[in-house]
Amino acid sequence: MALAALAACQKHPRRVMGAIGTLLLGTGVTAFGIAPLAPDAAKLPVREVLEAVNLDSDGRTDTARWSTPSGASTPMVLYRMDQTRRDDTVNSLLQRLSVSDTQAANFLRNTPQARELLAGRAGKQVSVETDGRQALQKLTASWPAADERAYRKLTVERHGNAFLAKLSFGDLKPTIRTSSGTIQSSLFAATDAARMPDAVATQLAEIFSGDIDFRRDLRKGDRFSVVYESLELDGEPVRTGRVLSAEFINDGKALQSVWFQEPGSKGGYYTLDGQSKRRSYLASPLEFSRVSSGYGMRFHPVRGLMAAHTGIDYAAPTGTAVRVVGDGVVDFAGWRNGYGNYIVVQHRNGQATAYGHLSRINVKKGQRVEQGSNIGAVGTTGVSTGPHLHFEFIEQGAFRDPSIIAKQGETVPVSASARPAFNALVKNLNVELAAARQVMTASAE
Repeated sequence: MALAALAACQKHPRRVMGAIGTLLLGTGVTAFGIAPLAPDAAKLPVREVLEAVNLDSDGRTDTARWSTPSGASTPMVLYRMDQTRRDDTVNSLLQRLSVSDTQAANFLRNTPQARELLAGRAGKQVSVETDGRQALQKLTASWPAADERAYRKLTVERHGNAFLAKLSFGDLKPTIRTSSGTIQSSLFAATDAARMPDAVATQLAEIFSGDIDFRRDLRKGDRFSVVYESLELDGEPVRTGRVLSAEFINDGKALQSVWFQEPGSKGGYYTLDGQSKRRSYLASPLEFSRVSSGYGMRFHPVRGLMAAHTGIDYAAPTGTAVRVVGDGVVDFAGWRNGYGNYIVVQHRNGQATAYGHLSRINVKKGQRVEQGSNIGAVGTTGVSTGPHLHFEFIEQGAFRDPSIIAKQGETVPVSASARPAFNALVKNLNVELAAARQVMTASAE
């Protein structure tokens, strides 16, 4: 066997050496593919390391400073943000912000400016800076003021061993935003899909309430585009401002509106040809609701017989705000038999509106009220089977259908002197509306 192999090597030396090389290479690759890249961790030796840790006088580790690559010692600053909640205390808020500082908590509880932090409405944006020991270095909070276009800002800052609080005021910065959407089922479903703020959706419904019955007239495929203000503080939205212009295409008919304020007036919405959209009466005493019983003859749910229904019933939760539909003077505010808590407002030309079954009355007899102002809240007082608002329209002592009267109010056009400014405004806002339409078209494609 050995002699045969030797003879083969002498006769074919290149073939034999190539075969041997191929065999060795294949073996090497196989070995490379399965060889472990690192030693088995289970077989590594275990070594215990003990290191001394310096503690502060209060028993905590000194984490308030850290070393830079150059070796310099720099204070550690930690940043956190949260919002105030309705049931917040100073301790609960600081705990969520990871602040552990008794001195700061006492300051926030006992300083008049700092107490503004938890006064009033919840939802105030709060940011804090702490050191590595969770001691408060600075706290800032901002929230809208009573004036819808202004804000209040609280700053609490550590100075040595004491804190200083500063309460400042300012105007929110308006920025222009656009949005658009398509109706698939309801207005609010479409505005939610378009990520439009609810306040803008409500204004949109108000602007076109005299042209569209949003309970019955909407069609799948109707489209809307809106230009509105976002009121911001330090680049962050704080609240939604006013709708500046809007377009609604309902059943193929295009409706457009712009906000315009003549000098000396309180402003309002107009069509593009300058006709005011503000009518003598709002279409509804509730911002958004469902008609549960219309005007005319009906089966009375309590008496159990057919009887004339002298108004319109709007189903809504108890506490829903009720607004007066037109300018006027309160003629009656109190309890009236089956109506329960009841308000009557006298308007001009012998016309009046009435609001029944209220859970709360916010006006007094003789008080002058402006269209849209809050006069009470929905309830179920008097003869009532559930929370709703009974709304009546009375003309020269006779009951009339409120849904018809509301759409027959007078309108006032832009004055001749204000027409140039109005036309310039319309031109600019039409550009913004066109941009909103393009966004909707691009999204659909």
